[in-house]
Amino acid sequence: MNRDLQLIAAVLGAGLAVLTGASVIGTLLIQRGRVGVLMRAVDALVAGCFRPVSARVRDYARRDALLAAHAPALLLAQLAAWIICFGVAFSLLLQPATGHPLEASREAVSSMLTLGFTSTHGVWATFVDGVAAITGLVVIALQIAYLPTLYAAYNRRETEVTLLEVRAGEPNWGPELLARTHYGILGVDLVAFYSAWERWAADIAESHASYPVLLRFRSPRPLASWVVALLSVMDAAAIHTAVAPTAAPVQARLCLRMGFICLRKLAASAGIPVDADPWPDGPIALTEDEFREGYQRLIDVGFPVERTPEEAWPHFRGWRVNYEANAYAMAYLMDAVPARWSGPRRAGGGPIATVRPPNRTPDDPDSTGRLRAAG
Repeated sequence: MNRDLQLIAAVLGAGLAVLTGASVIGTLLIQRGRVGVLMRAVDALVAGCFRPVSARVRDYARRDALLAAHAPALLLAQLAAWIICFGVAFSLLLQPATGHPLEASREAVSSMLTLGFTSTHGVWATFVDGVAAITGLVVIALQIAYLPTLYAAYNRRETEVTLLEVRAGEPNWGPELLARTHYGILGVDLVAFYSAWERWAADIAESHASYPVLLRFRSPRPLASWVVALLSVMDAAAIHTAVAPTAAPVQARLCLRMGFICLRKLAASAGIPVDADPWPDGPIALTEDEFREGYQRLIDVGFPVERTPEEAWPHFRGWRVNYEANAYAMAYLMDAVPARWSGPRRAGGGPIATVRPPNRTPDDPDSTGRLRAAG
């Protein structure tokens, strides 16, 4: 390789090193949720490997188990992409010193991994080797230090999602949550519940926008999903304000507002188009007949309502238009559990019905509704 080409290669290597370093800093150190071109390409590559395989698995529990490896694979691919890009960059930077592409590559790998099995004498080569060694150590150390932050945010998220199983069943469904409030979490406890989920949504908006890889981490149980959980809580708050406007606490509206912000922020970070100010009477995917099914669930348990379904529907739609499209897009992107009122999935199929625990009592141990005979 002539001298001019070696200098051009070195300039290209310096540019690649700067761009890769910016990707590392932007992903691991600057908490602004900015995903660069490199990380978007890595995410698309990993997703492209998982989607065709998972789409062929019709059983959701098996598909969920397969997709559970998506986030760890993305983390490994992320680290590998940085190491490879820096390796190529330092190989190009060493071209003027070694004069041979293969020797430059061997020396770059030797320096980045601090193996020291090859080196070239000279000021420039020594400088590049030192920078490569420091870079390799720093990138790997930052990735390791990054993991506790991710798992701390993941554990905070999943604690509330797990607690929701008792209140909303699995998969979570908004009307089911409100129906179960009839059995003991009305009043002050429901106010505290909406307040807790307002804070939870704020936490998710910050942590998952800052570290987008968290979007790919699935819940430990197949029928649980953070996006479905948030959607069900927002649906419950929207139904509550629509059917019982005077009884619904103001915290329900605050929870809805924070939920809007959370979903819009995360959708934007995932590259999903966001309508920040939809019209209240705009179209939604959920039908009025589906809404009536949820309304009937409340009536069946004697939930106190102030409006008929015809009166409540426009109010509920006015709330849901603010978050439905973003929630459906996120659920589709992550192939979340196909719960009721949560939109379509890539694999197709209908929603999974909410699982309710059997109501066993001493008089009805089989939960059949038949009383046990005395004596």
